[in-house]
Parts: sequence; C-alpha cells; structure tokens
Amino acid sequence: MMLSDVMEDYLKVIYQLQQATDDRIKTSEIADELDVTSPTVTSMLEKLEERGLIDREKYRGVTLTDEGETVALEIVRHHRLLEAYLTEHLDYDWAEVHDEADRLEHHISESFEERVANALDQPDVDPHGSPIPNADLEPPERSPGESVIEFAEGETVVVEEVADDDAEVLSYLSDHGVAPGVELEIVEIAPFGMVTARSSQNEKTVSLPEHVAHQIRVAQPAEAEG
Repeated sequence: MMLSDVMEDYLKVIYQLQQATDDRIKTSEIADELDVTSPTVTSMLEKLEERGLIDREKYRGVTLTDEGETVALEIVRHHRLLEAYLTEHLDYDWAEVHDEADRLEHHISESFEERVANALDQPDVDPHGSPIPNADLEPPERSPGESVIEFAEGETVVVEEVADDDAEVLSYLSDHGVAPGVELEIVEIAPFGMVTARSSQNEKTVSLPEHVAHQIRVAQPAEAEG
C-alpha cells in the first residue's frame, strides 16, 4: 500500500497519542500535534478511513486499525533507529536528531533499516529512552512511566524517557545531567509546579519548570519497587 509522507505522519501521531490514553483520539488533539487546522485533519482522516487504516466515529474520535498500527509502528521504528544511528555513529547531539529522523523516516528501505539495526546491535531504545518496535513490528511492552512531577519531595526516581521533539528542552536537560538511566532525587516541588531535583550524574540541582517536568518520564529504582 503506497501512502504519502503526510499520511504516515498522521498514523504515527495517532499511535503516539494512543500510548497515553485508553480513549479515542480527537481531531483537535491531532491538529495540535501537527500544527494544522481541524478541517485539514478531518479531510485526512476521511482518506485514512477509506483505506482501512483508522476506525472513526463521529464526535468520538479515531483509533488505528491493526493495519494502521502496523504502518505506524514501522515509521516509529524507522524514526527511532535513525535517531540512535545519528547519535552513535554520526556524532549528532540528541537534541538535533528528531528533525533529521523526521525527514528520513519515510524514505529508507527494509534492507537499510536492517543494516542500521545490525550496526546498532538491535537496540531496544533510542537516545531519548523511547522503546523501538522490533523487526516484527510488535508494539513495545514497556509502559511509558510517570511524569517526574507525580513524585513527592525526598523520593528518588530513574529517568526512563524524555520527549524528543523540543531541541531547547533536550539541550537544557543534557547540560544539567538529566538523561535516561540517571537517578534524580526530588528536592522540592513548588506550588506552581516547578520541580527541583538533584542529578546523580553530576550531583548538581536542576530546576525543571512544569512544562519540562511533564516531558520527563521516570520510574522508581528497582530496589525501591521491590
């Protein structure tokens, strides 16, 4: 099935939005993610529905069909493998790779994808901690974790994943020792949502405004969970 780059972008966005909710995805949510108008989204959703890639109910939103999810997973796999390859082999900063991967993800062959995966020794996650769908295009089993803002002062958490679409935020976090695998001690949570945390990477405190904190997914350390 030949799809345009834009169609694939819509399927990828719907897939990513579905990871955070059990509800159908609304037109307005897709419009916000893609920075387009709701009528533009409606027109594209009609095309995707005609191709059997989404299930759409008027006024209730959409979900991906099995076929639509497979397409989305392939694009997500391409994107995250490319991000990993760019950082590990071409010395890109993790703040730079999202836009590059967005441009390339629609245009690589299965053979190229396989070579990239092998060169990276079949990675499970990309540089931002996001799980990479396997070659069989099965949905990753790992949960996305919780926002760091959900934890209390004095707790220690481990960074699992950071949203990859804001280069300024990624640069800020990198400069302050916040990355997947790093432990953060929650020092203070201000009434207006500012989180102050201490990074195990450099033992320095970092201030995380609420909109930044929401982009950092964390979990309790394994010993704490036990």
